[in-house]
Amino acid sequence: MLEFLSRKSKTLLGVDISSTAVKLLELSLTNGKYRIENYVIRQLPANAVVEKNINDIDAVGDCISQAVSMLKPGTKEAAVAVAGSAVITKIIEMSAAMSDDEMENQIIVEADQYIPYPLSEVAIDFERQEPTDPNSDFVDVLLAACRKENVESRVGAMQSGGLNALVVDIEAHAMERAFGLLEDQLQGSGPQTVAIIDIGATVTTLHVLLHGKTIYTREQLFGGRQLVEDAQRRFGLSAVEVETAIRRGTLPEEFEQEILSPFKDAVVQQVSRSLQFFFSSSQYNDVDQIILAGGVAAIEGLSELVREHLATPALVANPFLNLATGSKVNKTLLTNDAPALMIACGLAMRSKY
Repeated sequence: MLEFLSRKSKTLLGVDISSTAVKLLELSLTNGKYRIENYVIRQLPANAVVEKNINDIDAVGDCISQAVSMLKPGTKEAAVAVAGSAVITKIIEMSAAMSDDEMENQIIVEADQYIPYPLSEVAIDFERQEPTDPNSDFVDVLLAACRKENVESRVGAMQSGGLNALVVDIEAHAMERAFGLLEDQLQGSGPQTVAIIDIGATVTTLHVLLHGKTIYTREQLFGGRQLVEDAQRRFGLSAVEVETAIRRGTLPEEFEQEILSPFKDAVVQQVSRSLQFFFSSSQYNDVDQIILAGGVAAIEGLSELVREHLATPALVANPFLNLATGSKVNKTLLTNDAPALMIACGLAMRSKY
C-alpha cells in the first residue's frame, strides 16, 4: 500500500510537477522553525504534462535532473503529489480497537465497497482521524485511492531525475499544510472560512478550508496560458519570449490595456464562478478570506481587483513571508515566485509529519 498520508521522514525535498514547470523546494527545520535553503523552477517542454497528467516521463525526468543539478539539495529523498481530481477520498467508520494492520487488512477485503476500480489498478492508503467522541467504539478513517498509473508516472519521472519519491501526497493536502504558514497573515481572528484559488497555466483549483482543514476542492480549465497565447498572437512572439517579457515588463505599452487588463477581469470572473460552485453545493454563502496562489497570482494589482469586485479580503499567497532564508536564495525572486510554490512548500513540509 503506497503511503499518501502519514509517512514520516526527517527532511524531504518538495517537488511540484505542474503542467508547465517542475518546482523543487528545499526547507530545513530547526527547533520547530522552517528555513528556505533554496528552490529552482524549470520550465517543461510543451505537452510533457497535460492537465497534470504526465505524457512524457523522460522529458519530465530530464527537467527534474536539470533542476537537481542547479539546486544541489542536501537530500535526494523527495515528496511529490498527484492532483486531487485523480484521487478518491472517503471517510469510513471502523472499530477504534483495531490496529493499523487490522484496518489495512479489512480495507483490502472491503475495497470494492469504496473504490470503483479493481484493487490491482489502484494505490491506496488510510489515516486514522482524531476521535470526535473519546468514548465511542468507532473512529473515522480517511481512505485515499488513486490509479497506480498516476502514481507510477510521477515516481518514474522522479527516479529518472535522480530522486527517490519517498512520499506521494495529494495536492490538496500539500496546499492545506502550506496554508499553516499563512494563517497569521489573515485579517480578523478566530476560525475562518478561507478560499485558496490556485491559478496555474491551464487549471484553476479552488480549495476551501475551515479551521485550517480542507472541506471542498474543485478544478476548472482556466489559467495563465490564455494570457501568454493572447500576447503571442498580438505581438508575434514565442511562448518563451512572451513569458520572459512579462516577467521583465518589456512588452509594448498596449499589452497592459489590450491584453493584461481583460485577462485580469477574466480571472476575477473565474474566481467568482468558482466560489459560486462552492456556495451552490454547500451550506455556505460566503467566505471570510480569499488567497490567490499559482503563477498568475503574482500579477500586479490582481488581489486588489478581486477584493474590490467580490467585497472580500484578498491577499497573494506568500508562505515564506516570516521564514528565514539561506544564502543561496534571491529574496526578490522568491517574493515573486512564492504564490506558485505553495504545493512545493507543502510537500517540503512533510518533514514534520
